[in-house]
Amino acid sequence: MNPGWVTSQGEILANLFAKAGYPVTLTSRRVNRLERLLDTIATMGTWQDSVDVILIMVFSGMGFAVADVASLIGQRLRKPVILWLHGGALPQFSQRFPRWVNRVMRRGCAIVSPSPYLAHHFERMEFPVRVIPNVLDLNDYPFMRRAGCLPRLIWMRTFEDTYNPELAVEVVERLRFRWPDVVLTMGGQDRGWLGVVKKRIQILGLQSQVHLIGFMDKATKQKEFQRHDIYLSTTRVDNTPVSVVEAAAFGLPIVATSVGGIPYMLQDGETALLVQDDDPEAMASAVERLLIDPLLSTRLSVKGRSMAETYDWKCVRQDWERLFKDLGLF
Repeated sequence: MNPGWVTSQGEILANLFAKAGYPVTLTSRRVNRLERLLDTIATMGTWQDSVDVILIMVFSGMGFAVADVASLIGQRLRKPVILWLHGGALPQFSQRFPRWVNRVMRRGCAIVSPSPYLAHHFERMEFPVRVIPNVLDLNDYPFMRRAGCLPRLIWMRTFEDTYNPELAVEVVERLRFRWPDVVLTMGGQDRGWLGVVKKRIQILGLQSQVHLIGFMDKATKQKEFQRHDIYLSTTRVDNTPVSVVEAAAFGLPIVATSVGGIPYMLQDGETALLVQDDDPEAMASAVERLLIDPLLSTRLSVKGRSMAETYDWKCVRQDWERLFKDLGLF
């Protein structure tokens, strides 16, 4: 794990399996893409007699090249390869590079998706996909039921264009006249877009309402999510964002853009309020609904927590072990 970086689902799953008594080997923790690829090649070359199955996280873009090389090595080692789909842009990537994606997908003895969204897409490409949710250790997410909300908003994601953090700032700009005590806390790793957000905050004169707190580790999450009442998910493209599940686990009502896999994981009016992408007026109106309707905020808080509980390790472990059994691994 790398300080200041979001812990990946692969790292979380590996640690949970290790705690459960499974011998686990990880590669790679290198941040640089080329170094990661070279480390993956070097590490996997030593796995001939030490592993029974290889689980590969599959992303779009340059990350797909790592999955290509890793799955090829797994094939050469004659080890079963499970391809684990991640990233809301995979459907568009597969349409752009169909032959490449098909070649890599055929190497998997099983394909796993954390949501029906990616599963449906790859099933249309005639690849069977098993849905196994992302995983959380709910012991790290103390629940607080919101019986009514104050205008204390929180946004947590990587600062990059894909996740549209400026939308959260625009929401505050629209709320501040009717709700002068509105505040927004924004946390996450910067991938080149934090300066854009800072500039927008300054232009709109929201320095006293919007607070930037940097990367949020586990302790910071627990502190900040307890201090806030509404979570904003502003992403343009997504699959099954763990950040949204975390917010639901803490009990925050969620207002989210209805993109990619979001409407597959959240039910509008029951576990979240869903709005169109890049529409600050709609998102601000949804926030106001929560501020004036305590029954709605309570329903979203309680049902959101119930949704998050399906991502708990107790449930997800059974899904993975069922897959291993079906593959004849034990």
